[in-house]
Amino acid sequence: MELINGTYQVQGLDVLDICKEYGTPLYLYDAEKITGQIQSLKNAFSDSDLKIKYAAKALTNISILKHIRQQGCGIDVVSINEARLALKAGFAPGEVMFTPSCVDFDEIVAGVDMGVFINLDNLSMLEKFGEKYREGYPCCIRLNPHILAGGNYKISTGHGHSKFGISVFQMPQILETVHKYGININGLHIHTGSEISETEVYLKMSDILFGVARDFPSLQFIDFGSGFKVAYKQGDMVTNVYDLGLKLGKAFRGFYESYGRKLELWIEPGKYLVSEAGTLLVKTNVVKPTPSVDFVGVNSGLNHLIRPMMYDAYHEIINVSNRTGGQKVYTVVGNICETDTLGADRKINEVREGDILAIKNAGAYGYSMASTFNSRLRPAEVMVKKGKAHLVRQRDTFDDLVRGQVIVD
Repeated sequence: MELINGTYQVQGLDVLDICKEYGTPLYLYDAEKITGQIQSLKNAFSDSDLKIKYAAKALTNISILKHIRQQGCGIDVVSINEARLALKAGFAPGEVMFTPSCVDFDEIVAGVDMGVFINLDNLSMLEKFGEKYREGYPCCIRLNPHILAGGNYKISTGHGHSKFGISVFQMPQILETVHKYGININGLHIHTGSEISETEVYLKMSDILFGVARDFPSLQFIDFGSGFKVAYKQGDMVTNVYDLGLKLGKAFRGFYESYGRKLELWIEPGKYLVSEAGTLLVKTNVVKPTPSVDFVGVNSGLNHLIRPMMYDAYHEIINVSNRTGGQKVYTVVGNICETDTLGADRKINEVREGDILAIKNAGAYGYSMASTFNSRLRPAEVMVKKGKAHLVRQRDTFDDLVRGQVIVD
């Protein structure tokens, strides 16, 4: 979303006109922004045999998945239903990486039946996988490197107290199980969390992966996960993907030359691809001055965007309806019967009841974490592609709210 000739636009379309047509609250996505993010990664890793696997949990709308597939990406999924969505969006099974955590083994079997890549993150599942498939179906191993990195402890997944991955200190048990059943390990994987800006974190991960990779002679790829940081406000430090591509690519080439053959370098960007492409558009229900705070109450809340409450995440908020009004300090809150502050003490152009506010960087973990808390309905989703707005998910109705319930007298 950009300010052009006095109006906020996406690919030349006035955001206010989109709101009039589809209503609010509304998730609005810019497909061109997603394409640009994908291309930046391809350019950054141009000297590597790069495979981009979009981390679908960030945003699973099928039209978004189809668009990402059209840009030549694969996909990383974390549940069997995400795998089904990927296939429905047109991904071939061989383009799908399935990385579940703490699931029933039946989900692993279902993934094998689909023909997708399997990524195992605990010794119990590795043992069961070996018992069932032995030297047959290949799998990848997700390692926990005991590295604390990321913008918030809740989204740091590679430290010693994280549930994710098999600890690198358990390599003897991994190798014992692999040799016991002759399991074909075709990949190694590490993902340490989200919002990592330092190239050195990835180089540290690479040292760990390269150190254990020589024990697995049949590798096809090494997967470095993602966690690339994007800017949520002006001046934010972000991941320099070009510096990362240069240094990690060089280290990777040095490794596979000594390994004896060329391997694929995989990454799994989620937020990096879709965060900045998404905006949550909301209508101001009430402006509520109090002796201490001026509240702006909108027709959305933590039921639609939980990140500010769950992670203390910052999302820039702008007044789309009144770009020239004098700035005042507001706290923007939702209509949920719960504390659901979307932004505290923000300088925003004067807000009037009925004004449309835009909550930026809402493409990742916005709709995908939305709920019907307070029995409120989930919003519609619209994607702008090639200069045209497309409704890609209808707004919930009351029938959606009660579907599946069995009423007992």
